[in-house]
Amino acid sequence: MTQSNPTALITGASRGLGRAMTLALASRGWNVIGTYRTQQEEAEKVVQEAASAGGRAVMLPFDAEETDPAAFIEDVRKSLADLGSDTLDALVNNAGAAHYAPIAETDLSALDGLYRLHVRAPLALTQAALPMIGEGGRVLFISTGLARFSLPGYGAYAAMKGAVEVMARYAAKELGERGIRVNTLAPGAIETDFGGGAVRDNPEVNAHVSAMTALGRPGLPKEIGDAVAAILSDEMRWMSGERIEISGGQSL
Repeated sequence: MTQSNPTALITGASRGLGRAMTLALASRGWNVIGTYRTQQEEAEKVVQEAASAGGRAVMLPFDAEETDPAAFIEDVRKSLADLGSDTLDALVNNAGAAHYAPIAETDLSALDGLYRLHVRAPLALTQAALPMIGEGGRVLFISTGLARFSLPGYGAYAAMKGAVEVMARYAAKELGERGIRVNTLAPGAIETDFGGGAVRDNPEVNAHVSAMTALGRPGLPKEIGDAVAAILSDEMRWMSGERIEISGGQSL
């Protein structure tokens, strides 16, 4: 089977950064297999927006904590065939959720949930997807600027993303012989609904972020989407094992 356009699998693509990634790639001629957990209506809107942007997208239900990755990958294979392909060019492990609690008050069951969502699930999905990722493929993990700078209350969440960054470096080393490049993107504070939408909707939080950021404002989802498209492009084919922070110079 020949492939006319590259195809990316993006988890958590129905809203926020995942939606922005999908639309950025669609506008550059990519096909996208996106996932959603509960927001099917929002996911279908993204499919329509991707078509308007010039690409093709399909959305599959996927719960990063509960769905069996092996079974899910069979759905991905079917979607690839519908898109006229039999290989994935990129996997973007984007799905995640915020968690706010001081270390002294972090509930251990919540910690276990953060691990399953942010560490175990991306590793399991990457394992399952690897047979479909060919020579020159890309794997991108999404981390956070909070793994570099510290804001009280985000320690457990940031620790999981720190683990993701280490995992990505090892994956880059181990998969390099197949020509697969693996990197991590660490966004700073972005105006989305993540964490209750505080950066976007709370003027005081927005002003606080702006004051600590070199470029004087929080980021926009499209700016992360464009960054992902750039990282996955052929122009960045010599980059692997890197942590790329897109934060406007936050907390320098």
